[in-house]
Amino acid sequence: MRLGVHCSVGNGLKNTIKEAVSLGCETIQIFSRSPRAWGRKEFDLEEVKEFKKSLKENNIFPLVVHMLYLPNLASADKKLYKKSVDVLIDELKRCKILGAKYLVVHPGRYSTGDFETGIRNIIKAVNFAFSRVKNEIIILLENLAGGKTDIGWRFEELHRIIENVKDKKRIGVCIDTAHLFAAGYDISKKGFDNTLKEFDRVIGLEYLKFLHLNDSISERGLKVDRHTHIGKGNIGIEGFRAVLNHPKIKNLPGILETPRIRFNLIKDRKNLIILRRLTR
Repeated sequence: MRLGVHCSVGNGLKNTIKEAVSLGCETIQIFSRSPRAWGRKEFDLEEVKEFKKSLKENNIFPLVVHMLYLPNLASADKKLYKKSVDVLIDELKRCKILGAKYLVVHPGRYSTGDFETGIRNIIKAVNFAFSRVKNEIIILLENLAGGKTDIGWRFEELHRIIENVKDKKRIGVCIDTAHLFAAGYDISKKGFDNTLKEFDRVIGLEYLKFLHLNDSISERGLKVDRHTHIGKGNIGIEGFRAVLNHPKIKNLPGILETPRIRFNLIKDRKNLIILRRLTR
């Protein structure tokens, strides 16, 4: 499994590469802009050129972009929905500029609306974005923890979205282990194989492209999204051993989204060491 972390772009793409290399990342995930602001700057194309060159020189792939947190593709609020779809379209374009392979997207939550309207809005948003941006970037729907009015925490919900996306070559799934566990799925040494079989039956393993490797403070099935360091949560070391070494997914890329204090990389480094030891 190619392993890496979610790297910061706050100090520029040059420092993103330094961070990735210092950690020994084989793959990385980034935001293409601030995750908590609607506005964004245009890329410095010379900086992007050097960034892409450095990724290649250091054999770091795939590059994955995570969409910012503010959009809600399931929203019944027309103004928020339009802004969300506009961001999705823009992110697909920015992924192409950066040389990213995947765009990870939270499906959304229906909040003041209802489930049916919410899931139809997600499907409509993805199809519209693909009609507006004709590139090869693949949108990965990230499974959610199941809190409040989340859509996409059950495999059946992800399947329904994928089933109704017209361009099947450009849609897939990113599994977050902390979300999966919080949603009630089994990630134990004995149970993870059955969870993957269920994913394959409902969605199809061919759609699983990427992993977020996070331990969970939440107990199984509580639907609370709280990440923690590998082995420090309720999934535990043996759960991650089962994930990392499962023959059906052991060749997928995976990244850490575990807690970090500013730009302190000590925890990231330790988490990567643990994951790599588990793959032996």
